[in-house]
Amino acid sequence: MNKTIESVLMILGIGSIGVPELLVVLVIGIFIFGAKKIPEIGSGLGKAIRSFNKGVKGEDEENKKDK
Repeated sequence: MNKTIESVLMILGIGSIGVPELLVVLVIGIFIFGAKKIPEIGSGLGKAIRSFNKGVKGEDEENKKDK
């Protein structure tokens, strides 16, 4: 697992999430949003995470250039 994701999960108090927990979250998500919306939500979440990672890497590169 990515260190950034691990640190966010630890801050939120979510130590380790196993398969049963993920299945429960998925079932609840299907009930709330419907089966057609789940891929759209996942796609949006993936884009947001990629954008966040690019922003973090960009800041790291700027800090290295300044030194």
